[in-house]
Amino acid sequence: MTPTAPPEPATAPALQQGPAHSSVRSLLRLWPWVRPVRARLFTAAFVAILASCTGLVVPLVLKWLVDGPVADRDTAGVWLGGALLLAVGFVEAGLFGLRRWLVARPLSRVEAGLRESLFHHLQRLPVAFHDRWASGQLLSRATTDLQLLRLFLAFPLTFLVVNGTTIAVGCVILLVQEWTLGLVLLAPVLPLLVFCSVFEARYAVESRRAQDQIGDLTTVVEESVLGIRVIKGFGRHRSQARAFRALSERLLSTELYKARLLAMVWLMITVLPELAIGAALVLGSVQVADGALSAGTLIAFLSTALALRWPVDSIGFMLAMCHEAATASDRYFEVLDEPVPPSVRTPVAGPELPEARRPDGAAPASRRPDGAGGGEPGNGAPGVAGEAARAAPGEAPVDGGLPARDLLCFEDVTFRYPDAPPDAPPVLDGVTLRVRAGETLALVGATGSGKTTLTALVPRLHEATGGRILLDGTDIATIPLPRLRERLAVAFEEATLFSASVRENVLMGAEPSGPVPEPDGEAPRPGPPDPLPDAGPDTPDANAPLRRPPGAADEPEAEDRARRALEVAQAGHFVGALPDGAATQVGEQGLSLSGGQRQRLALARAVVGDPGVLVLDDPLSALDVRTEAAVEAALRELLSGTTALVVAHRPSTVLLADRVALLSGGRIAALGTHHELLADSAEYRHLMSGEATGGTA
Repeated sequence: MTPTAPPEPATAPALQQGPAHSSVRSLLRLWPWVRPVRARLFTAAFVAILASCTGLVVPLVLKWLVDGPVADRDTAGVWLGGALLLAVGFVEAGLFGLRRWLVARPLSRVEAGLRESLFHHLQRLPVAFHDRWASGQLLSRATTDLQLLRLFLAFPLTFLVVNGTTIAVGCVILLVQEWTLGLVLLAPVLPLLVFCSVFEARYAVESRRAQDQIGDLTTVVEESVLGIRVIKGFGRHRSQARAFRALSERLLSTELYKARLLAMVWLMITVLPELAIGAALVLGSVQVADGALSAGTLIAFLSTALALRWPVDSIGFMLAMCHEAATASDRYFEVLDEPVPPSVRTPVAGPELPEARRPDGAAPASRRPDGAGGGEPGNGAPGVAGEAARAAPGEAPVDGGLPARDLLCFEDVTFRYPDAPPDAPPVLDGVTLRVRAGETLALVGATGSGKTTLTALVPRLHEATGGRILLDGTDIATIPLPRLRERLAVAFEEATLFSASVRENVLMGAEPSGPVPEPDGEAPRPGPPDPLPDAGPDTPDANAPLRRPPGAADEPEAEDRARRALEVAQAGHFVGALPDGAATQVGEQGLSLSGGQRQRLALARAVVGDPGVLVLDDPLSALDVRTEAAVEAALRELLSGTTALVVAHRPSTVLLADRVALLSGGRIAALGTHHELLADSAEYRHLMSGEATGGTA
């Protein structure tokens, strides 16, 4: 009776099926990672074939032993035969041990290379990809699926070849010993091939379904762990348990169906050869009784047939493992095949950018070039010629008597999310805005007006779908991402901290102590010997970490910069009160700290590198009034020499800015100083007074 497949829920992920799907083709895609270790793998396979074929010598020794020393009552010969059997056993065990030693280290490197390639590709994929994919699905691909691939390379890949060779050699020995009995044993081959082909098609579908369901289950577990405070706060642990149980039971149903399929194929693979061996035993006994066959030959024949029992019985098990590995490979390459936008693949060599300069013409302290840059220090001249970099007529001069230039320009910028409906209006629609060097511009607007989206376009977390953004006269779409992001610092409203110390979290915003590879500007190169992407010409060490705090030689300077950044963010007091001060581990996502403390550390991370352009997305929303006032006072001094784009919701934050841009419906509705907009814009007055507006929600 054929097992019935479990019902497929409507929410289950789409499965890859169809005649075009090939397990072999899926597994062959692993070759770039396997190729560097192919010599050891081929050697291991050859050693395993020798070990397996060595086992087939035992029946031949038994035939000689029975027909010779045993029949002749030769005691010395019997002892010799026993010694030969023992020696064959030792040789076989030694060869199998050598095989395992040969594959252990290479396969660990292959798995590490696959994981490195996946991680670096994930780092280079746009934010829109991560918005679409559940994190649990990505985690299951980086863990469970790669473990299945390693298991496939360690066992089924080798033993499909080894067992196939053993069966072929064994069949030749059987036919040479007694061809009539050999044909009896080969009779089940055709039915087994047909049955295995049917099993293969069904098991592949169920294997994909199970692994997708594991990803869904991983997502629920991860969300429950990260959101444990919300779950406990609302008393929703029972509903989460029900959701987990439903997914777990669905996975259980799929796994049980897989087990039934595997049991059926194993039953057929076991029963049919056993029936053939029984028939051969009866026919062979008749031939021995008639004198047509010696007892030694029959014993050798049956011993050979029994030696082939494990290679034949393991076919179903290894086919199942191969299909699970092929499914894991498909799921792995679903992520690796996601195209990296051309802008992200921009080579490291690109247009030279002058350093962002303060109004007095000086480069920021931590990013000042040594004898190179966009202009002579002190003259405020832009390093890239162009109208966007020139001062507009009538602009007020800055300190030193020179006109301020536009450092950051938005020219008719339009943006819509990739997964937005075709008839949906764009989030940003024809935004034109100019931010002068050394100026702080506040972005104000109702919820959903596009403020955060506009700030996300500056570091190219998203790519503008229309228009262009100029940084110092250069279109940021032509600037390699590592260079662009060296010029910027960002602080988001949702402060994200990492499982590291306070100091390490803050210094993540500092400029690295030397050139380091950035995943956004590199092309991947698979393979375990150098699993990191290809380094650019400015990257002396391709295996350097993506980000690293200043080294030991820079420790005093790094400590001083971290201390000053914490003072600006008004975080020095609470950091000093932590058990280990700045060396205190903040835990996953910094959940051991309050929301305001996390936000202040994120602000310190943004200002520690003394960036040329600072992008702040409502960085003070979680602070109390007293702390907010202290932070604003420190920021006011900092922003006096920095070009900044600040998303603001409160008048106190708006007062930090030189000018204010009001966004409404994805457009710039008004532009001016805070007092000018209070006088001229009714919508701005409503926003600042907290009254309801008819703007975009």
